[in-house]
Amino acid sequence: MVLTMFLLGLLYVVFVSVLISLGVRAVVVLLIAGGILLVQFFASDRIALFAMHGRVVEPREAPALHALVDRLCALADMPKPRVAIADSDVPNAFATGRNQRTSVVCVTTGLMRRLDEPELEGVLAHEMSHVAHRDVAVMTIASFLGVVAGLMTRVALYSGLGGRARDDRGGPPVGLIILLVSVVVYAVSFLLIRALSRYRELAADRAGALLTGRPSTLASALTKISGDMARIPTRDLREAEPFNAFFFAPAVSGRTAMAALLATHPPLERRLEQLARISADLGRGV
Repeated sequence: MVLTMFLLGLLYVVFVSVLISLGVRAVVVLLIAGGILLVQFFASDRIALFAMHGRVVEPREAPALHALVDRLCALADMPKPRVAIADSDVPNAFATGRNQRTSVVCVTTGLMRRLDEPELEGVLAHEMSHVAHRDVAVMTIASFLGVVAGLMTRVALYSGLGGRARDDRGGPPVGLIILLVSVVVYAVSFLLIRALSRYRELAADRAGALLTGRPSTLASALTKISGDMARIPTRDLREAEPFNAFFFAPAVSGRTAMAALLATHPPLERRLEQLARISADLGRGV
């Protein structure tokens, strides 16, 4: 994760340096991208709940679910997030919010029907690890460069590709250079952000397993959810796919050769292998 964040930061520096060397006044683009970033940063919890039709529930409405969250908060010594339920048959869960004070942990009704209590606790521990480590804020900030590059691509497409927009040495149009640089930066930042997302999912698996002390139940939940996902109607999976970056397990309606590189989550096999190693370490008292 440190290497990926370093590469993202290096990409920021290179991209801005290129824009400055070309004499581009990107103030408007940066302001727009900054506005998008602020909306995502401060309203991610409300946006995610609204998009997933989630509803915050009180302890009297879901006492068993609240009891699990209370226990995990006591084990982790962290403030209790809001608890929500989304009426969806897609078995999944997600956590959102820029910090622990504004965080929400949401589970779907499909998940609650399919998992037993220890498995559900393992999933909740994974999601609360995201809350504790402020993963939503980290991923939002990391995606900022991609937003800037995407906007710069559009600006270059609509305003900078004319033959008159050449540099002082009669070289290629400045707009074309900006377009090419923006496309490359967007592509590289997209791949790095996806890699960072996969690393953070593995870290959340590890933290959740260590918090409960039962990696096998988290592995069982992963296996059960991934198996049941294939039985969910394709239309429902496609509707849920835009939120894969938030989910405990990706809602996948199909696979391609590039799936592993573009995925927001590590392959199931890698997650299960890590949990098996943690289980063995705990068995040895490590």
